[in-house]
Amino acid sequence: MNPSESSTRGQDGPQAPAILIGNAHPELGQEIGTLCDAVVVPLAVRAFADGETTVRIEADLRGSHVCIVQPTSPPTNVHLMELALIADAAKGAGAHTITALAPYFGYARQDVRRIPGEPLSARLAGRILAAAGVDRLVVLELHSPALESAFSMALTHVQADEVIVPALRKWMLDAPVVVSPDAGGVKRAQRYAAALGAPLAAVTKARPRADTAQAIQLLGAVKDRTCLIVDDMASTGGTIESATRALLAAGAREVHAVFIHAIMAPGALQRLSNAGVTRIMTTNSVAMAQNDRVEVISVAPILARALQRHACS
Repeated sequence: MNPSESSTRGQDGPQAPAILIGNAHPELGQEIGTLCDAVVVPLAVRAFADGETTVRIEADLRGSHVCIVQPTSPPTNVHLMELALIADAAKGAGAHTITALAPYFGYARQDVRRIPGEPLSARLAGRILAAAGVDRLVVLELHSPALESAFSMALTHVQADEVIVPALRKWMLDAPVVVSPDAGGVKRAQRYAAALGAPLAAVTKARPRADTAQAIQLLGAVKDRTCLIVDDMASTGGTIESATRALLAAGAREVHAVFIHAIMAPGALQRLSNAGVTRIMTTNSVAMAQNDRVEVISVAPILARALQRHACS
C-alpha cells in the first residue's frame, strides 16, 4: 500500500504524515502516530558486525509527507546517524517532504565556539540532516533558543509548558519559588513562574570542566520556601545537584525539580536524591526506564499537533 494514498483524511483535510520510527524511542513514535491518525511505515534499522548502521524502508513513499521520529539521545552519535540514514532512505523511496521529529536534539549544548579549534557541533549536526534530505526539523525545548538560527532547514521549536504546568499544579506546592539553576535558563524559569504565579530566583554557576557544575551565587529569597528548579535537561545531574545544595544551604524548606529531557547518565538520579531533591518531574522526550521517584509527562500530544499544524500540511 502506498502511504500517500492511505494517509489522507479527506479531500478538504490535511494529509496525515507517514511515520517512520527509529530505534531511539519507538514508544513515543507509536503514540505520535496514533494521535496523528498516521500510517506507521515498516522500517528495519540494524547494525553490521563492525557497527555500521543499515536501513531498509519496506514501503513505497512516493508523494508522501514523511515524519521520522528519532530523538538523538544517547548514544547520540548512533541515533543522529540513524536519523540521517532514514531520511536519505525516505528520499530515495520517493518522499515528497521529510520532517525529522527529534524532541531531544543532541549537540545542542555545543552551539558556540568558545576557543579556537572547537567545532560548531550543533550547526554541523543540522547540516548533516539537511544533506540527508530533511526539509523540516521539529524539536522540543532547545538548550538555547538562539540555536534556531543555526539550522538551514525550516524549524518548529515546541515548548513543553502546555503539559508540564498543569501537572505541576497538581503537585499543590506550598507557595513555591521557581528557580533557574543557571543564568542561561532564566527565561524558561520566568515562563513557569508567570504561569504558576510564583516568584523567581536564580543560581549562577561555573563549569570548571565538562559535565561538572559548581554553584557560585544565589539571587532571590528562598529561606523557608518551597523551591522548584526548572531546567531543560538533566544529564549527569550536576547542575541541579549544585543548585539544590545552594538552595538548602540558604534555608529553603524543600526542593523539587522539573526538567524536560531526562538524559540521566548512570548515577544521576541517585545524585539528585542525595543532594536533597524531593520530587522529580520530566517528559518522555527520550526513552528512560520507569522509576517510582520520577513522574513522567507525555509530550506526544503537543508534538503530534506540531506535525499536523506546521510540518505535514
